[in-house]
Order: sequence, then structure tokens, then C-alpha cells
Amino acid sequence: MVAVGLAATSAAATPAVASQTAVTPAASGQVVQPGQTCTAADLGTRHPVIKSAEVAPTITHFKGWYVTDGSTGNQSVNTNTTETISVSVGLNGTVQGSFAVEALGSVGASLGLNVQVNYTHTSSTSQTISWNFRQPGYYGVYEGTKKVTGTYGSLNCNRSDAGGLKWTEGPDTGSYTTFTTLEEGAVRCEDKVPANSIMAKAQGLLDCGSPAATAKHPAGPVSSAKADQAKRDADNAAAAAKSDQSRKATQAAQAPEPTTRASLDCQPGAYKIDVPGKPLNWSAPLLSNDGIRLRESNFSSAHLDNWRLCNVTENNGVLEASLWNWGNGGCATIPANIANQEQAYLTTATCGEDDLQRFYIYRDVPGSSKIGLQNKYTGSMMGHDRYADGEFIRQYSSGRQDGSGTYTLTGV
Repeated sequence: MVAVGLAATSAAATPAVASQTAVTPAASGQVVQPGQTCTAADLGTRHPVIKSAEVAPTITHFKGWYVTDGSTGNQSVNTNTTETISVSVGLNGTVQGSFAVEALGSVGASLGLNVQVNYTHTSSTSQTISWNFRQPGYYGVYEGTKKVTGTYGSLNCNRSDAGGLKWTEGPDTGSYTTFTTLEEGAVRCEDKVPANSIMAKAQGLLDCGSPAATAKHPAGPVSSAKADQAKRDADNAAAAAKSDQSRKATQAAQAPEPTTRASLDCQPGAYKIDVPGKPLNWSAPLLSNDGIRLRESNFSSAHLDNWRLCNVTENNGVLEASLWNWGNGGCATIPANIANQEQAYLTTATCGEDDLQRFYIYRDVPGSSKIGLQNKYTGSMMGHDRYADGEFIRQYSSGRQDGSGTYTLTGV
């Protein structure tokens, strides 16, 4: 657990700021830990490892409010939205699949905070807050939370240099955003509040020292220049993030420039990607609107079940390759328009420079041909929902925990 010290501060103290935490796997509540032993059935699975976390008190709704001697007691204040926080993990801009839920659960465990683990967001409309004002003065009426952001990696099962299979940190990484329970309140300039608290953050939005805070003022709303600026800053940041996400989505959805077969540097061998010990294997589609399915090889397979590893690189024992199909000349890929979906199916497309067509390959111990495959762009593992002829090969964010994401790379 990470202990956060709370200290009293005066109105002139530094406003609440974010606190950064380096998260150690042993303290994160993760299901598995780096270096632990895994089995061949785990080759097609992954688990999150939280690499960093930052906690920042954040005000989501705010209104400056002046209370006179004759206006104390219960009042309802209509506050304005200052920032909207959405829970997200990775490229989805939302929360899909068990990997995202497990990652956010690990974040909460590592920080000792109750964070949101499913997709949700704070209100983007004004909020009415009822409060009992016991004393006259200049108040900031607020709703706020602790915004939690950071980065994660994934733990994958792979052969170890020391021998055997171990959970090791894989190549893919991403970022997450979540938040804690919402808090409502009211704070005056002269109140002493804990540092790094939501209340201190709200106090920092008050124009303490301005005429509004010290002069006579009619009861009711008071404009706050600091709150208005915070709103503009949050809107600009949200617009920039949305624009960047839209740009990435557009780039992903655009078909890659066609490349010729000769541009791929393919290894000479061809392989079947088999279900271990069973006759069905990956078979590429003849039709462009179909996907890669489990099929049994026969005289009509026409090399649709033969794959070559192309443009192969290796980093820390993990292979990265494009999977070129001998039968239709395409490369295995997740369709760009559904790449952010859990259980999106695998298909083939014209080979190009595209991370959707790149796969990490995790291998069993030397002498075994069992592997697990992970898409580089989405981070999801490949697997099938059930063992049946014609069943799609799909992506699963955490892989298939029943071992059905472990395949065999059999030379032909």
C-alpha cells in the first residue's frame, strides 16, 4: 500500500498537486508476478503489470458562492462543470475485456484506493449541490474526485534463459485513466484543509484576496477567474486528446499502401498453426469479407493453411513477425474498423507497414513447438471460443484462460 500523508495547510498554502507513485509488482495485487513459473497452457494469455500511477485531486464541478449573515443555512447551488473524467484503458478509450478490469483492479490495490474498474465518466452537465452554510463568507461549492492516471505493461508466459517457462514483461504497453469516489463540499478561503486533498484543490479555485472574497457582496453566485481558467484548460486538454484519438483512429482505419510479396523478407519454412494434438488449424479466407477460421487440412486446402513468418525480429526472447499466407498472399490482421473490440475476428489483408499485421510470438521451452500469439497494435492475444470446424480465430484482451489460445507451429 502507498501511504499518503495529510497535513494541515493555510489558505495561502500551495494548491493540491498530483503525487506520482512507482508501483512495485509485489504491492500491486496482481494475479501473477514477474518471474513466477507458468505452463504451456499460459502461452496464449497475459496479465497486466502496473508500471506507474499518478493521483491528482480534481474538481469536476465548481461554483463561487457568497453567503451573507441573512442567507446561512441550507441552500441548493447549481455548479458548473470544470472537468469530465472518463475511465479508459489502452487504445479503446473505454473499458473492454478482462485485461482492462484486472489492470484497474491492480491500480486500486497498489494505491489503496477504491477506483472505478468499469467504463464510466463524471457528469458533463451542471450539478446541483445542497449544503448547510453555517457561517457567512466566500465559499467554493464543489464536486471532486481523485483522478488516477498511469501506464501499464503486460506479463506474458515465455521461455526463460534460466530454463522453463516464466511470466516475463512483454513488449506492449499502454496508459489508463480512472477516478475514485466523488466528493461534494464547500470550502472558504480562511478554512484550514489537508494538503493534497480535493477540498484544497477546490480552495485553490477561489479568488482569495480578490474584492469578491473581502468586499460586501450580495448573497449568491460569484464569478471566479481561477475556476473559469481551469475550465478552459480542461476543455482545451480534452479537445486535444479527442483530436489525437480521432487522428489515430483515422490512421488505423485507412488501408495500408499495398506492398508486393517481394518486399517481405520471409523465412524459407512454411508452417501450420495447429490446435495442439488435434486436426484443426488456422485457415485463411478465400473471400475478403471472411476471417481466419479453424479448418482441417485436406486436398482442397490450397495452401490456405500454410503460413510463413516474415520480417522477423527478436527482442528479449520474444519474436515479432508478420504472418504471410501462402494460399491467398495476404497477411494476418485485425480489421481496423473493429480493432478496439473484444473478440474481433482475425482475417487477412494486403501486406503493408501496419502494426495490426504484426504479432508477438511467445514460445514454449526449446524442443516444443507450442506458441502464443499477440497482436502488436491491440495487445490482445489470439484464441478461439470453442474447438469446432469453421470457428473464427479472435482476439481476447487477456487471452483464453482455458488454454485454447495456445497453438503449435508445425513445419510443413
